[in-house]
Amino acid sequence: MSNYKISDDDGVSLVRAARSIVTEFVKSGRKIKLDENERKRFSFECGIFVTLEKESDLRGCIGFPLPRRLDTALPEAAIAAATNDPRFPPVTSDELDKITFEVTVLTPPVELKVEPSQIPSSIKVGRDGLIVKQGPYSGLLLPQVPVEYGWNEQEFLAHTCQKAGLPQDCWKKEDTRVFSFEGIIFRESSPNGQVVRHFL
Repeated sequence: MSNYKISDDDGVSLVRAARSIVTEFVKSGRKIKLDENERKRFSFECGIFVTLEKESDLRGCIGFPLPRRLDTALPEAAIAAATNDPRFPPVTSDELDKITFEVTVLTPPVELKVEPSQIPSSIKVGRDGLIVKQGPYSGLLLPQVPVEYGWNEQEFLAHTCQKAGLPQDCWKKEDTRVFSFEGIIFRESSPNGQVVRHFL
């Protein structure tokens, strides 16, 4: 899968840190950093997304698909997911106890250098996330998305194209680039609840 050794304890730390960072920012406007031990522990580079859900509905999701230092990327992604997702208003302090936090650590994206007709058989729902790029357009969907919606590989590709603002069949075009990556997912089982590693 990846060179990252993310233990269950690491996952707990990442999700708890995301919640603490968002709570502090929403309540006081102050941006806090990870503590010194966590900064050392998470000094490697990887992609990361922070996802917020409220009553099983998406409440915010922002991240960085390309590798960045995890100790600085996590606070940025967490605050952005809570306050800068253009699809939602900023999270308020009275919502915090109704929101579950999820952190996905991403492996580096790998371009699928195959004929377009072979792309669906080169990816696997339940394992891969996708990035579709064409010209200035780019769209990303995390590995958990097609599982949640029950999509097959072709539907997953179509929705990733749509996320990029492109026609759903753009993945069949020669000038479209498709990348896959994997995700290591940790989430709260309920708001403020136990943090568990999530297997798709």
